[in-house]
Amino acid sequence: MKISVLQRAPADHLPMRPGDPTPTSRNLNPLLHPFARARERIRALNAAKMDKIFAKPFVDALEGHVDAVEVLCRQPGSVVTVASGSWDGGIILHNLAQRTRLLTLQQAHKGKVSGLCFAGSDKLLSCGVDRNIKLWSVGENAPQTPVSIYPGKYGFNSIDHHRTDPVFATASNLVQIWDETKSAPISNLTFPTSTETISAVRFNLSESSVLASIGSDRTFTLYDIRTGKAERRVVMQMRSNALAWSPTFPTSVLLASEDHNLYTFDIRHLDSPTQIYKAHVAAVMSCDWSPTGLEFVSGGWDRTVRIWKEGQGHSPEVYHTKRMQRVTSSLFSADARFVLSGSDDGNVRIWKAKASEKLGVVTARERAAIEYRDSLKERWKMDTEVGTVMRRRHLPKSVHKTSQLKHTMLEARRVKEERRRKHTRAGENKPKAERKKVVLAEQT
Repeated sequence: MKISVLQRAPADHLPMRPGDPTPTSRNLNPLLHPFARARERIRALNAAKMDKIFAKPFVDALEGHVDAVEVLCRQPGSVVTVASGSWDGGIILHNLAQRTRLLTLQQAHKGKVSGLCFAGSDKLLSCGVDRNIKLWSVGENAPQTPVSIYPGKYGFNSIDHHRTDPVFATASNLVQIWDETKSAPISNLTFPTSTETISAVRFNLSESSVLASIGSDRTFTLYDIRTGKAERRVVMQMRSNALAWSPTFPTSVLLASEDHNLYTFDIRHLDSPTQIYKAHVAAVMSCDWSPTGLEFVSGGWDRTVRIWKEGQGHSPEVYHTKRMQRVTSSLFSADARFVLSGSDDGNVRIWKAKASEKLGVVTARERAAIEYRDSLKERWKMDTEVGTVMRRRHLPKSVHKTSQLKHTMLEARRVKEERRRKHTRAGENKPKAERKKVVLAEQT
């Protein structure tokens, strides 16, 4: 039998002469250094801590409104121009780069402005509870009077313009399609059995003939303006307050719900959502996608603005201030670097989409260091200490206490269902997946 053994010469590890130091073996390859992983982990931990130390998300507040800011919209083809509408009936056109007002329309509507959208690069459509739709010119030396007025029978809740055609849709007791050249709606799209008040409408960004709406009777409906009728409709467990189409996935739509959650749906399969986003502790009032389609922002009744990563339903970035009240509108800037929020205190606030990002000129050396730190955090995010630092969020005391209370209530509900299932006949009361509870019925 032949046996292979490791042999080591004692002379290689002992001093050659009495009094000589004991020789040490050392690997000079830096990739195989015994402390390489430990050093890299410390660097990843420091990078995660530096993000928290240098996090200064708030940029500025755009003043001018005297009541709650309910609607925000950005100008297509422009990075810096954003319009806001308030409950005081006023509309303001903001320049984000210079943080100035380009145009102020006092008393544009009697009552609150409930809908805003751009109709091209130099026209703005607005609607309100005064039953009027107004078309404004927002170019240089624009007049303070509307170019056209479209009267309606009901107070309007939302408006959205077609991407290419001179056509726009409104939401009131009906979903109506209007032509810019005509003073009356050209078609009604409401579902035949519908009795709800429509709260929001949005055209699909890719297939622009597809229109989506949400209603007060917990419905989400898809229309085709070519056929002039509703195609599909689902009834959800709770009412939705806002919707937004993904700019990169034409079949994906985001819904902000009254049950404190956000849902993404694939419109080809409306029986259950593709993802549930849970962190808000009150009704979610607004949502908007980043132009990259990788993130979206939401604003809620809990007075916080949250930035989510697509597909990651927990641990979003949380922004809040002591003076900010309930957030009724939120918007991503066209370059995906900033987030805007409108709240009950009448301010439009500008936030950085990445809290620790440096504003201004970034040198090549700084950019390389930033990319290196980001790669370290991504590589070590599963480490207990690094992951804890990255996930930690500072919350206002009221939000934190409400979050604890909500967790207690949900846990009690889970225990109750488990006990009820345990004491019933086997197979009679089966557990139901969380995603299957959202949609109650689907109609085609």
